[in-house]
Amino acid sequence: MTFSCRFRPPFWLPNGDFETIWAPFFSRRASIPLRREIWTTPDQDRIAVDWVDGQGDSPVLVLFHGLGSSSRGHYALSIGAALQRFGWTGCFINFRGCGGIDNLLPRAYHAGDSAEIAWIVERLQALQRPLYAVGVSLGGNALLKYLGAGHPQRLTAAAAVCAPVDLVATAAHIAAHPLYEQYFVRTLKRQMGRYAQRFPDLVDWQAVHRSKSLRAFDDAFTAPVHGFRDAMSYWQQGSAGPGLAQVRTRTLLINSRNDPIVPLDAVAKWPRSPAVHRCFTQRGGHVAYVQGRFPGDTDWLPEQILRFFQGENPDAEA
Repeated sequence: MTFSCRFRPPFWLPNGDFETIWAPFFSRRASIPLRREIWTTPDQDRIAVDWVDGQGDSPVLVLFHGLGSSSRGHYALSIGAALQRFGWTGCFINFRGCGGIDNLLPRAYHAGDSAEIAWIVERLQALQRPLYAVGVSLGGNALLKYLGAGHPQRLTAAAAVCAPVDLVATAAHIAAHPLYEQYFVRTLKRQMGRYAQRFPDLVDWQAVHRSKSLRAFDDAFTAPVHGFRDAMSYWQQGSAGPGLAQVRTRTLLINSRNDPIVPLDAVAKWPRSPAVHRCFTQRGGHVAYVQGRFPGDTDWLPEQILRFFQGENPDAEA
């Protein structure tokens, strides 16, 4: 079985910038009930996990969100609404410090944290139900890093949406687009306010607050807190691209050519195993894929993912 991965945006969203900005702020958004649990991590930290309850022993879709997002991201709500239509169960992970609760340890989350993905997937194995995973943007890179690292095959299938599998190339691309870089830096620094109060000696907080680029922020916070020498070391070691050739789980990559944040060439250049399928579209922006009549909806993305999970394969690439 095959499906077409072509995507056609509405005429009133003329380019990737408009699509990317419109999706989270102005598109129609589903309203779904989420049931929250607090999980204790192996190192005695905590994360918030939000569930979309499905029917009986239905398959479980675990979602890993992007940078600065949560289980309430626009794509998460669209996926949750699709799961309700299919009768599936959703397990939406909030990375450490996200989802409205503080974590307990002096660490956060990062794009290469495959160990975090591993223990979550292993814990969900206890449900003894078919398990699928979706990673979005940063969460997509972390998921692909996990899949390419030789862990036991515990997932039935996976999908990564707009994943920055080459963090060095992605950081350079974002640095050339100040609107997005400043948005990410402001978001990250805003999140750091509570860390600075709870862990005043963790890093040079003045350097964190002075940072005006992702490289400066990752040099000041992400790298030292998570055991990397500097930002470049973090980006090189955290990139999932080199491991795509080792992925054994059936996996779908969804990326758009007009993504203003993740350059498609930096994804397409990596050799991949036969288990990795690509759905590369001409349009769609960064995790946007807005379609339909004004103000549009974001249903295209979960529909493609669930069709892939049900055994269909994309039949075309942009």
